[in-house]
Amino acid sequence: MGAAGYDKGKSKADPGGILSGLAVALGCVLFLGGFAWGAVLYRPYTVPTSSMAPTIAAGDRVLAQRVDGGEVRRGDVVVFTDKTWVSNAAVVKRVVAVGGDTVACCTEGKLTVNGKQIDEPYLAKGSLAEIQDFATVTVPKGRLFLLGDERSGSLDSTAHLTDAASGTVARSAVSARVDAVVWPMNGMLQRPTGFEQLGALSSPGPLRTVVALIAVGGVLVLGGGAWGPIANRLGRRAKPRTEPAGAR
Repeated sequence: MGAAGYDKGKSKADPGGILSGLAVALGCVLFLGGFAWGAVLYRPYTVPTSSMAPTIAAGDRVLAQRVDGGEVRRGDVVVFTDKTWVSNAAVVKRVVAVGGDTVACCTEGKLTVNGKQIDEPYLAKGSLAEIQDFATVTVPKGRLFLLGDERSGSLDSTAHLTDAASGTVARSAVSARVDAVVWPMNGMLQRPTGFEQLGALSSPGPLRTVVALIAVGGVLVLGGGAWGPIANRLGRRAKPRTEPAGAR
């Protein structure tokens, strides 16, 4: 009898509550895991000048994937440090040529790399590469030639042509590759397709996946946490009322 009484009084498991708990737990894993993954792979930078306009304006906040200099390809927007350029500060510029390339300006108003004219749709309208006219430079192995997207005012490789390295920067100086402008929310940088004729481009980083994990995790946490109170309220409304015996 004691066993029967125990079974009768025992509360049944609530499937909705179990699912709610699982959703919250999974959401926490995805949300925190996405943030942790993003923190390991990406670093935020604020670009203080307009040398990369219109791609990146002065004051914009960007996310850059930590990469080894050996992973850099033509067309990448990279973050690097070079004391001959700026002391104790990171610089953001676009790679237009790599070791072994010959780069010059200009042919019919366009930058040329290895004798090929490069289409650069990321430049401002009316901003021709001929504004930065310079003689042919052969980039030494293991080094990069970098330009700002604002060609008329950028202190880039063209401003250092008389240096010992002819304006080039060592690959090892690169610490990150810019994937997106996050403030204002301009999104992922466009792929520099004009350089495809010279070789493979870099693949975009996993930023979209990181953001998706964080977003899905947040939805699961909020949805799972809200399910319990909603289910209880709906259950109370659905429960039929009982009247005392003899009541009419």
